[in-house]
Amino acid sequence: MTENGPDLSGDWDFDPAHTRIGFSAKHAMVTNVRGAFNEVSGSLHVDLDDPSNASAVVSLSVASIDTRNTQRDDHLRSADFFDAEQWPEIVFRSDRIEEISENALVVSGLLTIRDVTKPITVPIEFIGVQTDANGDLRAGFEGSRRIDRREYGLEWNVALDKGGWLVSEKITLEFEISAVKRAVEDAAA
Repeated sequence: MTENGPDLSGDWDFDPAHTRIGFSAKHAMVTNVRGAFNEVSGSLHVDLDDPSNASAVVSLSVASIDTRNTQRDDHLRSADFFDAEQWPEIVFRSDRIEEISENALVVSGLLTIRDVTKPITVPIEFIGVQTDANGDLRAGFEGSRRIDRREYGLEWNVALDKGGWLVSEKITLEFEISAVKRAVEDAAA
């Protein structure tokens, strides 16, 4: 990722205050509805000496879903969609991270939504790395990926009178990640 910069190898934790994992879906075939999960946790392991050891884990609290509409959020938490009471987390675990070109990564792994786990590959752009105001090393990543929500058991819908569906089947996942490198003494604990 960077050859003449700081050492990126080690463990990194997502900064939830500066990370957004969101989504967008068509509503009534005419407009996009956007939302995000407000409770996000995640970690990365980077090994520049042996990139095959790289890994990522992301966990989203389903109860924290936020589309700026309480009625819609409650419906998304219900058994019609995510069933937050029975399956409170969405989890992604990588099994391979590859740098395919300068600052361009492909992260492959397993995504679990409800009780369904499927392989997924997500293109991710490495935005860069900086030392922040607290002296911590911070890295940024962005990406997006479309999925078919029905493959994860999210099948609720209503047919529209003139054709089409109330909620699109294709959902765009949106990733804006800020990760902070753990201090060596933290990583050893």
